[in-house]
Amino acid sequence: MALLEIENLSVEFQTAGGLFRAVDGVSLACGKGEILSIVGESGSGKSVSMLALMGLLPWTAKVTADRMAFDGKDMLAMSARERREIVGRDMAMIFQEPMSSLNPCFTVGFQIKEMLRRHTPLGRAERHARAIELLKSVGIPAPEQRLSVFPHQLSGGMSQRVMIAMATACRPKLLIADEPSTALDVTIQAQILDLLKSLQRDHGMALILITHNMGVVAETAERVQVQYAGQKVEEQGVRALFSDPHHPYTAALLSALPERAKSRHLPSIPGVVPGQYDRPPGCLFEPRCSFATQDCRAGAKRQDATFGHALCNHPLTGGKPADGTQAHAVGAES
Repeated sequence: MALLEIENLSVEFQTAGGLFRAVDGVSLACGKGEILSIVGESGSGKSVSMLALMGLLPWTAKVTADRMAFDGKDMLAMSARERREIVGRDMAMIFQEPMSSLNPCFTVGFQIKEMLRRHTPLGRAERHARAIELLKSVGIPAPEQRLSVFPHQLSGGMSQRVMIAMATACRPKLLIADEPSTALDVTIQAQILDLLKSLQRDHGMALILITHNMGVVAETAERVQVQYAGQKVEEQGVRALFSDPHHPYTAALLSALPERAKSRHLPSIPGVVPGQYDRPPGCLFEPRCSFATQDCRAGAKRQDATFGHALCNHPLTGGKPADGTQAHAVGAES
């Protein structure tokens, strides 16, 4: 049984122009101790999907799913109080902006100890010792002294390390890392990713890594899920995905890698991810796809008889499910 199972997740936001569906029928599963990467451009619904799981979306969001289970527990049937017992203890998240994720009004030590106070039976002295141990485990020098500093006194890399220490304080079964290295320079990025892999290996926890960096995916993930415009378009093992992408969007992302460039000019994907007012009637990737046909523009699509999801008709897939096991939404709206 998978540690995390999500089926047909949709998230809609009420806006002045009507409902906007930021996540559209996304399904995913993550096993115990597995590293799953969710890839896609900004606006692909990666972060919103995980925030929905954590229960951290604003009141304007409407979340629906056929199934959302964690460690055998039905999260759709949970009360807010029951969810709070899991979030932070068994399931934790590292957010995208480390400099703004920590509360500027409290010291680093207070914020780590508050996490421990809320989710563990440790006494005051034990929480203090555990906080020092956590800062040391994430590579922060002089951890005793760092407990008394405020977030503004830390660099971006140090702030991210503190966030990782807080997220792993209760040894969660699942850690979600949302673009954990985006705001950091290249050297610090590598250190943070190495730290996450080390902690994942040492604690045996599952890791969901949200990123748009395919290089990070290649070095870190075991399995990759690609999302576009709120829909899941492909899912494969990392080696299979890099050697044989099934969807034109995945192929376009890979062709934009510098090491794969076949000319002096680096390939790019024209246009942007469609928003609320410019969603095409057929395949959502059609306006940006160099292989689009009249069928794509007209919205023609084949349906899987069992699962009823739209399949991409591009020769890369031949109408076959993008993950090799069952049909998922692949580029076209359903």
